[in-house]
Amino acid sequence: MHSQTLDLNLLKVFDALLEERSVTRAGARLGLTQSAVSHALNRLRYSLGDDLFLRDSRGMTPTPRAMEIGPRLRAALDALQAAVTPVTFDPATSDRSFSVVAGAYACAVLVPSLVSRMSETAPRTRLEIGEVTPSLVDDVDSGRVDFVIAGFESVPDRFVQELLLAEQLAWIVRTGHPLTEGPVSLADLLRTPHVLVASRRPPFIQSPGRGALVMRSTYEDRGAFESEVAKRGLERRIGVSVPDTYAALAIVARSDMAALIPRRLALLSAQGGRLQLIDPPYESPAVEITLLYRRDRLEDPAIAWMRELMLEVAKEL
Repeated sequence: MHSQTLDLNLLKVFDALLEERSVTRAGARLGLTQSAVSHALNRLRYSLGDDLFLRDSRGMTPTPRAMEIGPRLRAALDALQAAVTPVTFDPATSDRSFSVVAGAYACAVLVPSLVSRMSETAPRTRLEIGEVTPSLVDDVDSGRVDFVIAGFESVPDRFVQELLLAEQLAWIVRTGHPLTEGPVSLADLLRTPHVLVASRRPPFIQSPGRGALVMRSTYEDRGAFESEVAKRGLERRIGVSVPDTYAALAIVARSDMAALIPRRLALLSAQGGRLQLIDPPYESPAVEITLLYRRDRLEDPAIAWMRELMLEVAKEL
């Protein structure tokens, strides 16, 4: 296929099929019938000399050639969209929707202040909070997700991660728990069964040909507690493992167990009077909460504005 004969509509069909992996969903996204999508795909197959997509039980699976073309075509379409999109963004009048993937911690600690600031400065904008899914890499690449707030061990080079918060951790127990009666030692903590907060999601979120995000699966302090326990030849007792901090807080409030959670979230939870904080009786490093996004998306003034707003809100916290 020569540049002089490129049909932009065919390329948009290809891009939609690569993201949706379904003729039906690609057609709905583009406002085309299934027949029109199939016809466009046949023209692409002829022009490029490759099947591009093979139908199987999972839908339309891209061939290696399609996976090779995809990222470069996505970048080209993004550049074309940027070229014809007005470069101004007025938060006071915009009805732009922003998509952010965030967990329980960010939703409790950061998002309320962010929503308050948005309602003041950009009252017509909309914020959509989603959860981590296996398609996260593809979603950030395609622009379906604008930002991710989480902790990462490593990310592909095309992504940026910026520090939002350095979060200290604290142990939390129910009000009236024996540990609240005096100074707490490591041995005291180890006599108490623990609620372990550990995500059930796989630490690696991959996309064929696009690399992987390696996410931190727990808020525990990079092994500082476990290391201190092992150094003294002791053992901890885990009574319950849960996927998120809210489950841990609910269990701790109704039991004699203890949980190690982010300090800001612990302080919010303790305001109701049912829970109390205990400072770790050992060196406990801060956990970094970061903001992740596609590097090239800062060319969009709206994305640049939202990034600045989130950084400002985090700084105020």
